[in-house]
Amino acid sequence: MAQPVDFSLRQIAVPAFGPSAIWSIGVGAVLPVVALSARGLGGSIAVAALFVGLTGLAEIAAAVPAGVLVERIGERRAIVLAGVVDAVACLLALVAPSLWVLALAVLLMGPSAAIFLLARQSYLTAAAPVHLRARAMSTLGGVTRIGLFIGPLVGAPVVARWGPQAAFGVAVAGGLLASLLAWRTTDLTAHEESAQGGRARVPVARVVAEHRRVLLTVGLGVLAIGLARASRVVVVPLWAENIGLDAAQTSLVFAAAAFVEVLLFWPAGIVMDRYGRVWVALPVALLLGGGLIVLPLTASLVGVAVVTLVMGVGNGIGSGIVMTLGADAAPTVGRAPFLGVWRLLSLVGTNGAAVVLAAVAAVASIAAASVAVGALTLVGGAWLARWLPEYDPRRGRAT
Repeated sequence: MAQPVDFSLRQIAVPAFGPSAIWSIGVGAVLPVVALSARGLGGSIAVAALFVGLTGLAEIAAAVPAGVLVERIGERRAIVLAGVVDAVACLLALVAPSLWVLALAVLLMGPSAAIFLLARQSYLTAAAPVHLRARAMSTLGGVTRIGLFIGPLVGAPVVARWGPQAAFGVAVAGGLLASLLAWRTTDLTAHEESAQGGRARVPVARVVAEHRRVLLTVGLGVLAIGLARASRVVVVPLWAENIGLDAAQTSLVFAAAAFVEVLLFWPAGIVMDRYGRVWVALPVALLLGGGLIVLPLTASLVGVAVVTLVMGVGNGIGSGIVMTLGADAAPTVGRAPFLGVWRLLSLVGTNGAAVVLAAVAAVASIAAASVAVGALTLVGGAWLARWLPEYDPRRGRAT
């Protein structure tokens, strides 16, 4: 689709970023209370921990079907549907009388999240010209992080007044408002269909077969990035507890790292657009992987804080990197299904982190687990450094 020469991200700011910002505030309000809500309904600590992972598992299962759905009904309608489903799921969680009802609600949040994220990525892949693509994707990642940062602040007084389950009310409002905003914006795919005489649809299996090379090269590197990002969230609190830090100190460390991440999403997009994707992907792997390897050498609050902040810098400059690489590789026909498969690779890495860490920690220690994941991340960085230049659109050789 041809892009205007004077294209500006401001032109698509509301339809592209507005719904994401509103929706992510609701998600941020809910994330800290899922386990607490399960405990309040009589669940054990083990059951409460399981509830935290249910949404991620549901999102993995829904990643590819979500891409197919977005391809069939268009980005705008998909976002409206996802926002409504998310609001219904959160309303169900808000009034859940039992663990089974809460589990159903949490599971429903996974497909809605998959549809929402894929629809926004697909929209920006087509709407933003190549020379602004990374900035568009990093901004999408940035506004999502800002929403996740604001969400707990909005939810805290609600929880203090009415209890943990009340936070789901914030997410109900977020889902409905995001749907309303999306409904009132232009649907990019409507213009595509009118220009192309109808949208061609390609089976997912064919999309995978035709693009298996990029999936098996850059896609594997994306899996490593997801593994590292999720691992730091697990390893840092466990290591902090291991050296005697309390929960409040750990929370402050994470808050500082989150603040740093929010500041870096725009510079990250500029670097990717001007100098190439590898100039961000490689530092992300080095900082996250190196941080995980060095973390077990720390023995104080200052040491943990410094390493966590370094990893925060790595995660911050990596804002939008996975979506940008997916957009670079995505075909024009079959774009949304391809992005669904791409999202699946990222989610497998993200959700597989707990499994890898648990397996290594079971036979060794949490320190060994941290070092092992850090080493895998560095290998993934080297893998990306090898393959990314071949698919960098700045070189005119993108798939």
